[in-house]
Amino acid sequence: MKIAVLASGSGTILNAMVTQGIEVSSVLVDRPCGAEELALVHGIPLMRCYRRDFTPAFDRMAYSHEVANELESGGIELVAMAGYGTVLEQPVHEAYQGRILNTHPSLLPAFPGWHAVREALGYGVRVTGCTVHLATLAVDAGPILAQRAVEVRLGDTESTLHERIKEVERVLYPLTLRQYAEFLAREGQGDFFEFQERWRAERGSHAELKGSGR
Repeated sequence: MKIAVLASGSGTILNAMVTQGIEVSSVLVDRPCGAEELALVHGIPLMRCYRRDFTPAFDRMAYSHEVANELESGGIELVAMAGYGTVLEQPVHEAYQGRILNTHPSLLPAFPGWHAVREALGYGVRVTGCTVHLATLAVDAGPILAQRAVEVRLGDTESTLHERIKEVERVLYPLTLRQYAEFLAREGQGDFFEFQERWRAERGSHAELKGSGR
């Protein structure tokens, strides 16, 4: 299955995916960034779909058409958002319905949005975490594929807590992406509820084997 990673930053998630054996077919960026250099280092084809406007007048719909066309022309079948800084509109979501994954630094539906870690600390929660979900037009509101908890420690700052969440993210996201890609390859369009059931069953099987000492 041809996977594209969409990135705007340093490329740490992209690097985690590649080092954990995910076969990334293309990297699409919306601005010059570290992910570009990382793609070149790993020999991954690069799609430069730069935003030319960062003002309120930005034509998000036209840009989304451009991204969708770029992905489809490359034969991309599954999209993984990895710190992509541009919210995409309907053209991309229509072209890849149920095939866009994203990650978020909280246990959704708690603390959606850009300041999830700061808000978790502000509310005084004892546990937060990382969520891998299907991206939809509603930001951070898509079906949840996988989650992992991260304890909030006494004295945590936004920076220290976010770094521990990122450590979990760099494991959970590639794992979920691989399993979801395999699921789609087997089931075609598939159904995320069925994927969740298989995810839980596989985790249960691993736990039983570990407990039995096998």
